[in-house]
Amino acid sequence: MSVIEQNLNHIQDNIKASCEKSGRNPFDITLIGVTKTIDTGRISELVSFGIKDLGENRVQELLEKEPVIGSGVNWHLIGHLQTNKVKSIVGKVKLIHSLDSLRLAQEIDKQAKLLNISANVLIEINIAAEKSKFGINPDELNDFLEEIANYSGLAVKGLMCVAPYVEKPEENRDYFRKMRQMFVDSSAKSLNNIHMQCLSMGMTNDYEIAIEEGANIIRVGTGIFGERDYT
Repeated sequence: MSVIEQNLNHIQDNIKASCEKSGRNPFDITLIGVTKTIDTGRISELVSFGIKDLGENRVQELLEKEPVIGSGVNWHLIGHLQTNKVKSIVGKVKLIHSLDSLRLAQEIDKQAKLLNISANVLIEINIAAEKSKFGINPDELNDFLEEIANYSGLAVKGLMCVAPYVEKPEENRDYFRKMRQMFVDSSAKSLNNIHMQCLSMGMTNDYEIAIEEGANIIRVGTGIFGERDYT
């Protein structure tokens, strides 16, 4: 059994345990394999074990890997998206997780309309108000939703956050709980293009806590592939 398969089995066992603890169904959780800096050989190995959702942080990496990996997988853009890269990515991914500004929303809307499609997006929330992170301030979410409600090129499918990196994952529970409440409150709104289905939160360090608090999408890279080599 390869290291990737061992790691994947371990993660899937943890997902089941977290779901049992919180009374949830493991089949409701989507595991995204984060492929940042990972070569296509190892990505293909992961896909062979049944993982069909892949997440890239950078547009260029996604565009290079997508044709090599081929059909049968769902690509997610999970990193910060610059407006000048929108044209390259709209229509090529299942979900953009990182809508974080009105300017970006306008550009995605524009490019999606040119393709006569509706781009599925998640609104990124800067849940801990970290200066190093992108995302909408939690207090600005309602105004943001109302502002983009008539952008017919957008389909808002939910919320995403990148919680702080902490030594003890339990320290992020309150952030995940707050995200869940924002998700529920937003779901109750009657707005044209807001269809809250996805709550994307939790990474290698804290995905178990995120699942317990309501995440239905988790994004795991290091936990699957090991520490990244940035050299």
